[in-house]
Amino acid sequence: MGYVGFEEAHNLFIQEHLACRTGERRRRLESGHSHAESLFLRNVWWPLRGNFQDLHPEYEVLDWRGRSYFADIAWLPGYVKLIFEIKGFTTHVRDMDRQKYCNELNRETFLYAMGYNVISFAYDDVEHRPDLCIALLRMALSRYQPAASPISRVILAEKEIIRLALHFTEPIRPKDVEIHFGIDHKTAVLILKRLCVKGWLQPSLRGNGERIVRYELVRDSLHYLD
Repeated sequence: MGYVGFEEAHNLFIQEHLACRTGERRRRLESGHSHAESLFLRNVWWPLRGNFQDLHPEYEVLDWRGRSYFADIAWLPGYVKLIFEIKGFTTHVRDMDRQKYCNELNRETFLYAMGYNVISFAYDDVEHRPDLCIALLRMALSRYQPAASPISRVILAEKEIIRLALHFTEPIRPKDVEIHFGIDHKTAVLILKRLCVKGWLQPSLRGNGERIVRYELVRDSLHYLD
């Protein structure tokens, strides 16, 4: 079988779902799968995954009031339920009144209680900064999927330190690594220095510039989590 490009694959994807739907669910897919959703699939999902397996466009769920709500896209591989929303500034911020804002927050909380995780992307990022969206989505999906090939404990530790550093508002300290992993100071410093050599962290110098007490994330370090 030859290579199938995005346009052909996307068309087949939509047609397959249309064939399985009737009534309002079909109408919503015909009219609701808009430019924003298609752009997300083209710029973010397709480059990352290369297929539309387990994706459901304009996915119907009930909200806390028992009313139908159509999520932009749902990913339902069987063991996890993710909902992706692509939010434009105009419709989700500028033109949103207080009641709509409350309803949106209540809906996301209800969906979480029902076992769904909602991941929102800004339309502007999807259009102009898709690489950032891909990196963030890859991180989110990695929580639910094993690595494609065996990975050493050293690499796992390094990736965990990058994730740990993302949680801190200040540069990470060896002490933070010691506490998180339950290891000694020397080992913590060794791992941090190795990440500096790889270019994912950089020393944060204090005092006279000779003593290293913290380590900062380097720009684009998210790619180390790929």
